Amino acid sequence: MQLIRPHLRFRESYLAYIREMGEEERYPFVMDLPCEDFPALLHRLDDISRGINLPAGSVPSSTFWLVEQEQLLGVSNLRHCLNEQIREVGGHIGLGIRPSRRGQGLGRALLALTLEQARKLGIDQVHIHCYQDNQASGGLIRAMGAVRDSQILAAGKVVERFILTPQPQGDTG
Repeated sequence: MQLIRPHLRFRESYLAYIREMGEEERYPFVMDLPCEDFPALLHRLDDISRGINLPAGSVPSSTFWLVEQEQLLGVSNLRHCLNEQIREVGGHIGLGIRPSRRGQGLGRALLALTLEQARKLGIDQVHIHCYQDNQASGGLIRAMGAVRDSQILAAGKVVERFILTPQPQGDTG
């Protein structure tokens, strides 16, 4: 398993991942970008990482894919910084695991590898948010050592806000 930047060779696996998700809400937000023109999607993701043509309210963010051989297993998106809106609801990291591969510990691997990328960017306190009713995400975030900072009501749902300090790989604390 490895964390990579989006790449054309994973086109078929990406499209299968999207089909597998069906009508469920997609995380992270980049999974909602149009993907019919796959090279255009890759170009758009690169632009977002460089802060080019960002949607209103967005900040530069890098997308990573957790892959094994030729299969895309999960997707994470790491915001390079926070604006007031994203600090309120959103945080630094969004992630999702392919439906057929959930419950296998891949979320923990994806989050750990994405936290390493945050550390490389110099982010010393990672804000991670999830809906209170998403017990799987909340459990994962807590298991990674995050501390609950606060909770707020947003769009009729309780959002739990956590803070995590990324540790270098191999550092036990």
